[in-house]
Parts: sequence; structure tokens; C-alpha cells
Amino acid sequence: RGYYREGQDRDPLGPHHGNLCRNSTDSLSNADIHDIHTGGLSHLAEIVRSLSSRDAEARCLEEAADNGIPDSNYRLGKGDDHAIKSKSIVSWEEGDQENPHNWTRTKRSMVLITCMTIIINSTMGSSLPSMAVPYMAEEWDVTAQDQMALPIATFLIGFVLGPMTWGPLSEQYGRRIVIISTFSMFTIWTLACALAPNWPALLVFRFLCGAFASSPIAVVAGIIADVYGDPLDRGRAMAYFMATTVFGPLFAPIISGFCSTSIGWRWSFWIALIYAVLTFIPIIWLPETYAPTLLTRKAAAIRQRDPTANAYAAAELEDRDLKQLVTVVLTRPLRMIMSELIVSSVCVYLALVYAIFYMSFQAFPRIFRDLYGLSPGVTGLCFLPIGAGCVLGLPLFFAYDRVVLRAQRQGKAWARQEEYRRVPLAFLGGPLFVVSLLWLGWTANPAAGVPFVVPMLAGIPFGMGYLLVFQGLINYLTDAYELVAASANAAASATRSLVAVVLPFATAPMFARLGVAGACSLLAGLSALMCVIPFIFIWKGEQIRAGSKFCAELKRFKAEMEAARVARNNGVRGNGAADGKRSGSGEV
Repeated sequence: RGYYREGQDRDPLGPHHGNLCRNSTDSLSNADIHDIHTGGLSHLAEIVRSLSSRDAEARCLEEAADNGIPDSNYRLGKGDDHAIKSKSIVSWEEGDQENPHNWTRTKRSMVLITCMTIIINSTMGSSLPSMAVPYMAEEWDVTAQDQMALPIATFLIGFVLGPMTWGPLSEQYGRRIVIISTFSMFTIWTLACALAPNWPALLVFRFLCGAFASSPIAVVAGIIADVYGDPLDRGRAMAYFMATTVFGPLFAPIISGFCSTSIGWRWSFWIALIYAVLTFIPIIWLPETYAPTLLTRKAAAIRQRDPTANAYAAAELEDRDLKQLVTVVLTRPLRMIMSELIVSSVCVYLALVYAIFYMSFQAFPRIFRDLYGLSPGVTGLCFLPIGAGCVLGLPLFFAYDRVVLRAQRQGKAWARQEEYRRVPLAFLGGPLFVVSLLWLGWTANPAAGVPFVVPMLAGIPFGMGYLLVFQGLINYLTDAYELVAASANAAASATRSLVAVVLPFATAPMFARLGVAGACSLLAGLSALMCVIPFIFIWKGEQIRAGSKFCAELKRFKAEMEAARVARNNGVRGNGAADGKRSGSGEV
């Protein structure tokens, strides 16, 4: 880097070939740089050849960290150290318009809107049969009560498996190709559901729908991180993303409720198919956002323009080891659940909240259709207050965001601590969620003359609580685990989807045995116990992170990278990261 920085006009690739940085000359001292200018390129070649493979790996690790590549995926292949020493790594220039962080606000907003449209589509599929199941069962003579939950449960089983696959694939091949291919398959299997010849076929098609519909859940969060570099903008975009994941499941009962009683339950899927086809139009123009993929293309373009150029993206130098992928990367979410107290606690809390949300798709028909005698279509409308609650929760999120931002600008120490950035949102969200369940259970009493609007409005605090709990804890996982946050979020996603598959089977017997008030009170009690978790994070979160293998390794890694940057800026080699030494096992 010293050579290119000192001699920009001598850059053999010219000024238009991108920022070629972190060449092996990063490890040179000031004396070496002086010798280069006095001794010429021959002396430079001798110095480059003398660099150790450990130095080369340190340089590559730094580039990987800057471009969001987990360092555990980034290793030198056998015999590659000499080759890597002679390569220049392509990264973004300052203000580079190809960098998604520098895209115009309009372009970034269009990407966000497209992603929100995709999310509504995929999540709407999860609860689409909720008001249509009785009509399906009647057509195919399905009488067993426990099978009534299967159309939603099989979809959610796909949600369990998907995040473990689509997220890593998007980091291997890019976001765009994964979104387009999986959404195409989701559209095809939605068509299959509309044409299902029998009950078993419908369940298989629903599972396949869920497996491919889970792709946006896993990938869109990464797209948002790719596009929004500013933490404030990124947090707000994530808030819209989380709110959108609620609206899809809420629209579905309205569609299936009105369709089933008028034009037939199959039209629920035909309407979903029409919406999917319309959604596919903006998806075609969805640009690639993943920096390593874009830099790979940039490096390829440089080599195409100048065949003698030895410019490569960091991702091209990855050692794509299958054993590493299977034993470290793909097992990381499971290992985090088992060994990380923060991850396991968040998984338990979010799994309960998420499962109760999906239990409502069986509980609401029992309350509003069976007790109050509402039609399936009107019963579907009873879900709208939950969406209204999510909308009302967004200003609270933005208000707290401004409080934290103001405190950070004032240099307040607490505002820099991971636990205070988002976790306090769950302080309010947790109690609101508990209150909503008690409100619903103890006011749903038509015999006492209580109108259906009263329990229906319990959806407002339900939606607010749901959004704030998810926003607080999901963002906390991201802040605490950073480079491996995708694995932490995959663990949370898979866990909550798995619990959401199982618990709805208990809905019918629980409400039959305990009644509406008793069942809602039981769920409220369990939710109240979970409210303790955010307070524990505030109280002991820093100590928990200090004892975490993953957090400790990431903290050391960040310190080493910072030391390397400081050393380069000062023109001297650092004593830690600059000599390529790595702490810890390197297998997080």
C-alpha cells in the first residue's frame, strides 16, 4: 500500500481501476518504503518475496473484515501464500458510486420498498389457510382436529430449515440470485397449492412454499445492512422490515376469510399467486447489494480491461473448504444456542412471543367466529388492530433512537454500550404484550354483553409489544455478535419457527380445557416470566459478553484490526495485528 500511496501516478493499472489496497506492501516499514524509492522495483520484489504467509493472511483477514466476510470463512489455501503476496486487493474508493452505501437515497428507498413487498408476500403465505382450513377439511373429509393446524405448521417447518441455507448461500453467490431463484420457486409452489388435488399434496406444497418463502426473511436483513451504512438509517430500515413481517400474516386471514365464503378457498391461493407475479416485476430490477460480490465483479472488470493486472477481490481469495463450511459455519447457529447465554435467552423469549402470534390464527376464530358468531371474513378483520399496534410502535422506536443518538453525540458512555442501544425497547414491549393477552382473555365474554370490539382492540398493545420486543432483542443480537450476527439471528429464527410449529397444536385442547380466559392467562404468565430477560441483559450483559467465547474472539479481532489500521496510518508496523498474530481458536 505504501508503494501505491507514495506513487499514485505510477499505479500500473491507472486511476480508474478502483482502489487497489492492502497489497502485501502493507507490512513494510518506513525504511522499506525509502529503500523502494531508492532501489526501485527490483528491491520491492525482494521485500515482497520475504513476507511470511502469516503476514499475508493478516492482510487478507483485514480486507475480509472490512467487507463483511466472516474471518472464520477466510483462510489461505495450501500453497497460496506466495500467490496472495503478489496480488492487489480491490476495495471501494471513497465516494465510489458502485458502493451500495453511496447509492442515492431514492435508489436505496426503492430497494427497501421492493424488499418490503417481497416480505409481505412470503409472510402472507404463512397464515393464508387460517380461515380456509374448515372448507379444505370439508372438501377432503378431514375430521381430525389436530390436522387442522397442519397447513400452517408445515409452512413453518420450511421456515425452520430455510434460514440455515439461504443466508449462507447469499453470502456465497450474492443476494440477487438467491432472492430471484427462491421467489420464483415460491411462486411455483403457491400455484401448486391452488391446484392441490388432495390433503397430503397440499401439505407437501405448503412445506415447499415455506422453505422458499423463508429466503427473504434470511436475506433481506443482509440487504438492508448492505445498503444502509449509517447506523441510524439502518436501524430505521430494520424497523420497517420488522413491521412488514407482521403485516403479511395479518392480511392473509382477511383474504382467506372472504374468499372461502364467496368464491372458494382456492381463490385465496390464486390471489396470493397474482400478488407474487406482480411482485416479481420489481424483483427483476433489484440490484446486487452484497459488497464482496460487487467487488469480485469490479476486480474481474479490471482484469478484463488489463489482462496483466493482478487485481482480485478478497472473496476470490477465500479458501472455500467444504469441511470448514460444514463443521464450523453451518453448525455455528446450533453451537451458539447451546453455548451462548445471550443467544439462548433471546431464542426462548422470541420463540414464545412468535408462537403466541401464530397461535392467534387458531385462537381468534374460536373467539370471534365461534363465541361471537362473526363471519370468517369479519373474523379476519379482527387481526387488523395487531397491525395498527405495530404502526404505533414505530414512533416509540424512532423516539428512543433519537435519545440514544443524542446521548452518543454528547459522549455519554452508556449510549455506546450494546445493551442500551436497543434492549430498553423490550422493557416497554414485554409488559404491553402481557397486558394484551389478559385484556383479550378476560373481555372476550359475549354472555356478559361485552361487544366483540373490546377484545379485538387488545390487538393494539399486542402489536406494539410484539414489535418492540423483537426490535429490542434482534438488534441486540446484531450489536453483540456483529460479524457472526447472521448466525445468531439464524439461530433465533430457526428456534422461534420450530416452537411456532409445535405450540399451535396445543391451542385447541388448551382453549377447550381452560377456556378463553384461562388459556390467555397462562400465556400471559409465561410472557411475564420472559420480561425478566431484558433486565438481566442490562444488569449483567457486559459480564455475560465478557465470558462469551464468540464475543471475546470478536473483541480481540476488532482490536487487532484497529491496531493494524492505526499502524498503517502512522506508517509503522503494529505489534499485534500487523504481524499477523491471531488470538483464540479462529473457529468461531
